Amino acid sequence: MKKAEIAAYIDHTQLKAFATAAQIETLCREAAEFHFASVCVNPCHVSYAAKLLKGSGVKVCTVIGFPLGANTPEVKAFETRNAIENGAQECDMVINIGALKDGDIDLVEKDIRAVVEAADDTLVKVIIETCYLTDEEKVLACQAAARAGADFVKTSTGFGTGGATPHDVALMRASIPDAMKVKAAGGVHNYQEALDVIKAGASRIGASAGIAIVSQAE
Repeated sequence: MKKAEIAAYIDHTQLKAFATAAQIETLCREAAEFHFASVCVNPCHVSYAAKLLKGSGVKVCTVIGFPLGANTPEVKAFETRNAIENGAQECDMVINIGALKDGDIDLVEKDIRAVVEAADDTLVKVIIETCYLTDEEKVLACQAAARAGADFVKTSTGFGTGGATPHDVALMRASIPDAMKVKAAGGVHNYQEALDVIKAGASRIGASAGIAIVSQAE
């Protein structure tokens, strides 16, 4: 795969709690230079990233209910509206993982739908945090995201005990309608790992190692 092709898969990510304005500026400059799909930043950095990337073709993605997913649906909906007002073009939300483990699929779906409705036409990716789930729970989470009208399901926050695997990506891809997509995030450090998740069905990759991935491409 050529450099430009794989760059278009990457959400160039900086979600550390201690990220500074200077680091966000560097992230945005790199994303514009390498033509990544988006930058993924915490909500407090959205307006600055949107200003820096205006006219670049690189989108601004942010995270909702991150990284635990333990906020109420109402809080996640407000956070989504606020992020979009500040310039976010994509929103990656974390599900209520505890509700899923409890088998309360109605609450999981309600939680996702609150964000989808608040986002209106803005792209929503649903982080299911696969490292904490059985395969059965992964399927249930993907099905709930599909019923709630989300655009993507996403493997991981990068803050859990594990990240994306080809197995999980393939399972998620098989559990959603054709119109939905899968984002692999967490643990994709190099070109080969990126190829592996793409072959498994990923349409987007969340990574802080985007430059390394692209530099190793053909």
